[in-house]
Amino acid sequence: MIDPSRILERLNPAQREAARAVRGPVAILAGAGTGKTTTITHRIAFQVAAGSFAPGQILAVTFTEKAATELKTRLADLGVTGVEARTFHSAALSQLHGLWERHTGRPLPQILDSKAPLVASLANALPPPHKFLPRSELAGEIEWAKNRRITPAGYLEAIQAQGHEPPIPPELMERVYDGYERRKERMDRIDFEDMLGLAVDLFDRYPAATDTVRERFRAFTVDEYQDVNGLQAALLDRWLGERDDLCVVGDDYQTIYTFTGASPSHLLGFPDRFPGATVIRLEDNYRSSPQVLAVANALATKMGGFHKELRATLPDGPNPTARAVVDTNAEVAFVVAQCRELNAAGTPWDQMAILYRVNARSELYEEAFAAAGIAYQVRDGAFLRRPGPRSVLSRLRRTPAGPDVATTVSAITDELGFGPETAPDADEEITRQADLGRLRAIAAEYQASAGPGASLSGFLAELDHRFTVQHQGRGVQLMTFHRAKGLEFDAVFLPRLLDGELPYKARRTEADPDEERRLLYVGLTRARVHLFLSWPREMRTTPSPFLQELGVVASPPARPEKARGAGAPVLTPTDGPLFDRLKAWRRTRAANDGVPAYVVFHDATLAQIAERKPRDRHDLAGIGGVGPAKLERYADEVLAIVSSE
Repeated sequence: MIDPSRILERLNPAQREAARAVRGPVAILAGAGTGKTTTITHRIAFQVAAGSFAPGQILAVTFTEKAATELKTRLADLGVTGVEARTFHSAALSQLHGLWERHTGRPLPQILDSKAPLVASLANALPPPHKFLPRSELAGEIEWAKNRRITPAGYLEAIQAQGHEPPIPPELMERVYDGYERRKERMDRIDFEDMLGLAVDLFDRYPAATDTVRERFRAFTVDEYQDVNGLQAALLDRWLGERDDLCVVGDDYQTIYTFTGASPSHLLGFPDRFPGATVIRLEDNYRSSPQVLAVANALATKMGGFHKELRATLPDGPNPTARAVVDTNAEVAFVVAQCRELNAAGTPWDQMAILYRVNARSELYEEAFAAAGIAYQVRDGAFLRRPGPRSVLSRLRRTPAGPDVATTVSAITDELGFGPETAPDADEEITRQADLGRLRAIAAEYQASAGPGASLSGFLAELDHRFTVQHQGRGVQLMTFHRAKGLEFDAVFLPRLLDGELPYKARRTEADPDEERRLLYVGLTRARVHLFLSWPREMRTTPSPFLQELGVVASPPARPEKARGAGAPVLTPTDGPLFDRLKAWRRTRAANDGVPAYVVFHDATLAQIAERKPRDRHDLAGIGGVGPAKLERYADEVLAIVSSE
């Protein structure tokens, strides 16, 4: 027998209240870092220990297999085994295997491993430039529709009613969606969304199948309820019926997957659907310092929904840093310098994370960390492994050797649909276009600097130097805000906090500012101790309006004073005798090489050199914008100028 009182030990008052609420509708509003999983597992264990339900009568639904495994492991540690813990898809598939053929008389269709093969053949028939769109964007749009139970026949009407912008023109997307469904039906296959849809249809058409599930499961717990979409909610309704033994756990402040169909309305509307429901707020935070939480709570006041104010349980830490820098290169150099200082003070590299809005922003940091010899890892796909660069490299390796590298790369990227005047709205296509453009720029820079010695093999070697694989591993973590959900780090950097970046704006559409604010909140609450917010002050850029909501000065002086003291962020000057001498040298060197001045070094790089006065090649390599090739070509001349200061 399990001792119920032992289960409640070490829980705080709010967690204990949630654990003791073993019957009826319960909503646990779990703020970031407040012990959500601990609360869920102790509540389920208490349901069993108190005799409210047998373990086999409880179905706990999570959003990942990893979360389901962790939940079962923690329950076992509490002495509880036999609870069913699954994802929505896993639970639906298990029920279909047991009930579909019995009630319909037909075998369950096989499951597609991936939408990619079917989508790819349909995409190849699209006219340029749409045929070059990543297949995952088209597959994602199909999932968007199916998660909302929108059929191909109703697709055009639905996107117009919802103001939704598909990745390709609506009529073309309708054609792809309809073709996908027809081919899948001819193959007698189902996809992952069909698992849920077939289960809903089964329970609607065959009451006996519904009774089987309801007799088996008497109590339900749903984790991350703010991320439930319409199809998942429909399935949950069929499981539950007229009963109310449902516990939902979530945080409306962290609803960041509405592009998949998720909606905070299910969580926010829970008390209306179940009048008299027990609503419990978890606000004691066990992750972040009081200083980090002060920033997160300041943003939370603008977020509406269920009010939650995170309370610190950890000791004081350093104040977060909010810093404007002269431009993008200076911002990268600032982040790299801060990572060096944190590591020197004892913070492991892999306990530092740099978060950005779209994958296209990783490239500058990959290059800078590689040049500085700092290990890094990219959670969302490193630059050279992303679709655009990967396709270019594949073609380059099959191209006969020739001296005109820039022309060759330009021709290949044109074949792959590079269009600087296009106006993509999908994140993956925005990243792909940016990556193709970056490769063209690197090729032009390489050819200008290598001169007659330029070659395709030399260009490939240059890319390996800039984005060397050997520097990837257990190092600084680079990822999007979305990928960071559920993770935490000792130090978090949030660069490029600009209007148009966060909140994100594509050429034709603007992201929902409420969801973008929630993205920033997720980013802020990933930090345990160190938090850095930064933004470049470049032409035609404006700091993110969210910085104003945080109380950060959005319009710093034109030339901020240089910070002093150990560990202080570095702001680079854009004038002074050394900076002027470096610019004069650059003009001469560029003229001799027959290249534009920026190909030698950008102003921001010269400003960093003037500020930091590198003493040797190692120091110079740690400056953003100084890659291996530039170090080899210019180090001796630059160091000579600096040493004469």
